[in-house]
Amino acid sequence: MKEKLIDLIISSLKKLEINDINIEITKPKNNENGDYSCNIALKLTKVMSQSPLDIAKKIVKNMDWQTDTNILNVEIKEPGFINFFLKKDYLLNNLKLCLEQGKNYGSSLIGKGKKYNIEFVSANPTGILHLGNARGGAYGDSLARILKFSGFNVTKEYYINDAGNQITNLALSIIYQYKKLCNVEGSMPENGYYGAEIKKIAQKLYDENKDKLLNNSLDYFKELGTKELLDIIINDLKEYRITYDIFTSEKAIRDKYSPAEVLDNLAQKGYTYEKDGAIWFKCSSLLDDKDHVLKKEDGEYTYLVPDIAYHLDKYGRGYDKIIDILGTDHHGYVARLKSSMKAFNQDTEKLDVKLLQLVRLVENGEVVKMSKRTGKSVTLKELMEEVGVNAARYFFSRYSLDTQMDFDLTEAKAKNNENPVYYVSYAYARICSILKEKENTEKIEKYWTLDNEDAYNVLEKVYEFPEVVKNAALKELPHLITKYVYDLATIFHAFYSKNRILVADEQETKENLDLIKAVKITLENALDLIGVIPPEKM
Repeated sequence: MKEKLIDLIISSLKKLEINDINIEITKPKNNENGDYSCNIALKLTKVMSQSPLDIAKKIVKNMDWQTDTNILNVEIKEPGFINFFLKKDYLLNNLKLCLEQGKNYGSSLIGKGKKYNIEFVSANPTGILHLGNARGGAYGDSLARILKFSGFNVTKEYYINDAGNQITNLALSIIYQYKKLCNVEGSMPENGYYGAEIKKIAQKLYDENKDKLLNNSLDYFKELGTKELLDIIINDLKEYRITYDIFTSEKAIRDKYSPAEVLDNLAQKGYTYEKDGAIWFKCSSLLDDKDHVLKKEDGEYTYLVPDIAYHLDKYGRGYDKIIDILGTDHHGYVARLKSSMKAFNQDTEKLDVKLLQLVRLVENGEVVKMSKRTGKSVTLKELMEEVGVNAARYFFSRYSLDTQMDFDLTEAKAKNNENPVYYVSYAYARICSILKEKENTEKIEKYWTLDNEDAYNVLEKVYEFPEVVKNAALKELPHLITKYVYDLATIFHAFYSKNRILVADEQETKENLDLIKAVKITLENALDLIGVIPPEKM
């Protein structure tokens, strides 16, 4: 309907010789101002050198709205708003559409099969997942779900950092703990890992092998440690309802594009120089404000080098867009990464690096810094055990990625309407309970009784869902879905508090059942896009 109204306004503006202007159709807060409103006349004041009111009158005069059977009336309101009053048939037709499409309601083909790659979480296999991973995971997975639902061809990717110093230190940390169990002297590496998970791996090795592994190679412990910790990470992510299409190994990337080869190519293009015994990347001549080291004085490569190779590999796979989701501490890294792609003549517009802001855990108004159980940082696993997967996914999907957020444990654990997950889930469970008691199995050709303002409010909100999904996909903002879900639940609760569903009149009952079934479908589809599975009973 919004698109139809926009087309009408565009046709009118063409008659006034006005082209290429953005037209916004909004929902007025006050129903007296119509079903939809447009402020285009206010935007055109400078262009046309006339008052918004006079411009609005010209637009409406040139608008052939009477031919549209959905439009009852068009009114102009000061200072120049154009308000549209519609027949409610479009809402009732959409109710039928929702019931027919079921799980596909809200989906579209706006993505036109464009290939997107989303790489997210990609935590080093040197420890277990923390709250930052949880937030990035919720965003990346929700975005992928929304894009797929909107017709994009999406690949979810996890990059395994299974090479470099951190893996050497992981192996040495395991060896140290294993040697301790074997009563053999050893030393922890300077940047070793002291997590309980490292001790568990060492204990498992000792329990199964005693001291038989003492002479095994460093590579053996590298592979074993990486696999053990990656298994923990992947299992935690599965519990968090995240799965991946592909896992890419840094070791495999280094084998495919050797670091030396990457440096040689950059040198041939004139983007490297030597200084203080190190090799530098001349990215200040590209998109960065300063240069960065590629190979240190001791001959060791910085992590930028395998990252360049990794992104060249992603570009080589033919994606239309490549999305990296990184922590805010990577802020300075974006320019040098994009510079490297520009140096290799890649389209930097295809690469979108999204930075997730910090998360604070709060309980009873106070910041929680450590786990009560372990005395260490709170992990994703502990958070899921504490509040449940639904609450974790929902809460992390409430805010834009670029805003700092407080995760309120008190709110997330509450079993009342103060908890938004509980509030939304209760709407869904309430509908399931009614439909279990009685469900309309007949197809209604014409709705007669859904003619009150409360029903129209619900139908209007259901009608908005496909557009909300479209905006969430195109703007890459999953929190638009989370906000929508809460608003739909609010409107449904208001409807339910004032209207009985099962009444004496059989036709009215059937129509009411169709209405709440449409709400159930929409809630379920929307919640699925943010990884929440609502309960049928509460």
